[in-house]
Amino acid sequence: MLKSLFLCLSTVALYACVNGAFPPPCDSEIYCIGPILHQVQTAKLFDDDKYFVDMKLKETPDIVLSAFHNLSIESPNNIVPPAKLQVFLSTYFEKPGTEFESWTPPDWHNKPKFLGGIVDQQLHDWAVKIHTLWKSLGRKIRTGVKDHPELYSQIYTPHPVVVPGGRFRELYYWDSYWVINGLLLSEMTDTAQGMIQNFLYLVNRYGFIPNGGRIYYERRSQPPFLTLMVESYYRATMDKEFLRTALPALEQEYRFWMQNRSVGVKMNGAEHVLNRYHVQVGSPRPESYTDDLELAEGLPEERKEQLLMELKAGAESGWDFTSRWYVDGEGHNNGTLGDTRTSHILPTDLNALLCLTEKTLASFHRILGDGDSAALYDQAAARRLEAIESLLWDAERGAWFDFNLVTHSKHFEFYPSNLAPVWAQCYSGPEMGEKAVQYLKRSGALQFPNGVPTSLRDSGQQWDYPNAWPPLQHMLIDGLSKLPSEDAKQLAFDLAQHWIKTNWLAYMKYEAMFEKYDVNGDGKPGGGGEYEVQLGFGWTNGVALQLLDQYGATLTSGSSQVFSGLLLPLVISATVMLQ
Repeated sequence: MLKSLFLCLSTVALYACVNGAFPPPCDSEIYCIGPILHQVQTAKLFDDDKYFVDMKLKETPDIVLSAFHNLSIESPNNIVPPAKLQVFLSTYFEKPGTEFESWTPPDWHNKPKFLGGIVDQQLHDWAVKIHTLWKSLGRKIRTGVKDHPELYSQIYTPHPVVVPGGRFRELYYWDSYWVINGLLLSEMTDTAQGMIQNFLYLVNRYGFIPNGGRIYYERRSQPPFLTLMVESYYRATMDKEFLRTALPALEQEYRFWMQNRSVGVKMNGAEHVLNRYHVQVGSPRPESYTDDLELAEGLPEERKEQLLMELKAGAESGWDFTSRWYVDGEGHNNGTLGDTRTSHILPTDLNALLCLTEKTLASFHRILGDGDSAALYDQAAARRLEAIESLLWDAERGAWFDFNLVTHSKHFEFYPSNLAPVWAQCYSGPEMGEKAVQYLKRSGALQFPNGVPTSLRDSGQQWDYPNAWPPLQHMLIDGLSKLPSEDAKQLAFDLAQHWIKTNWLAYMKYEAMFEKYDVNGDGKPGGGGEYEVQLGFGWTNGVALQLLDQYGATLTSGSSQVFSGLLLPLVISATVMLQ
């Protein structure tokens, strides 16, 4: 059954069907495959495997490959000793980061309007600091990357970017949605537009958007938020010409997901088409090379390739890694990291996102006067809505759940993604949203002081308990705030208050914004997974600014101070509301 489900569903799979093997992560014999990558990474010369694959070549690849070949044949069993590897790297590579030049966004200014709506003085002062962080996260790619791409793993893009931060030195796809929303609040529309133009450039080059700005990400994507980025920009600027220019690339990306990441499922006599994450590259991720090798060690070759593909699909999901993608030998949502089966699952949040994408593309066509194309996207959204409600919705539990393609059953564990259709407003009956509120209250996920955990399982993976991630908090809060009931709106505010307090307390202690937070304690970064928690942090800043903008009149740090720049009646009103 698995073979019939997954054979030749994508252009990459077609390569495998024709050639009898899966393609490498990219074509570079230094950064993606080959003896240099293998020997450097397995020698554990650096704490983080990503360090080596981000290094720049000092000579052309042919010269470097030839030098390594000569070094190998002088070594026992062609294995170069670590000390000689270090000398080799010093001779032929530069440290990571040399591909960028310092860049301060020229459209940054110190008094964006949203700051004036934040009543609490401490939160106001903190928001100013977050707004200032955009200057430290700006990066401009040197022209050398464009002129000599063979010397870099960096993918050239024409406009400067705002990066996540920490080990994530380059552009990342889905992170950028919340970054762009934050930039737009900071009135940095030129920087936001430049980032979107980079993504349009990548679609035109690859047919889709890679996971991030490195060649070793070239054969996997991330949750497709580009259409929503353009919508955010259009709402802020009403720039119809930019919308017209962007639309062909948005449609091209949508076609990629429908042609390469979709699967048909029959249920009750009807066939539905929904989407999944699916990457047919059966080799270790270059940036996490030894993690993947160690996990796959001892497996038969076919099983090893399958696991490595599933890990890449997990990375494509953005949730790398999580018990959400585990499917054990009996088909149940259990196991360990070695049981990752991402491609076997139809994710609720991916399909909610694509439903919203279809509705947004229909809206764009209407804005530009093309009613016929708008109708086609409306029909696609209606078909997806029917599929979501047939396969993912559970009326008894009152939420949407991931669908297992092997067992044809739902996974009933709690994840914030179970409410993604509320955020996407992709459901047919108003009672469904309210049922989802009750589901959330019963789930046990609201008992923690610092946010909603990514799951209720402590697997040791970073996209599980006890970690809470900014994009998931925002999607949950944003979705609840759109529901008509006061109960849902109050819950949205309460979650926003918890999240802002967590971020603020951690900032007061560490003077940093983190990529994720622990739902327990008194404001501390999250942990687990393949690398240390990262500072920066692009999407965390974007989410915090959005919540401070939406709820600035009522959010509190716990201090009684209020921002003196506000009119007295507003202060009095806010104080009454807080009592």
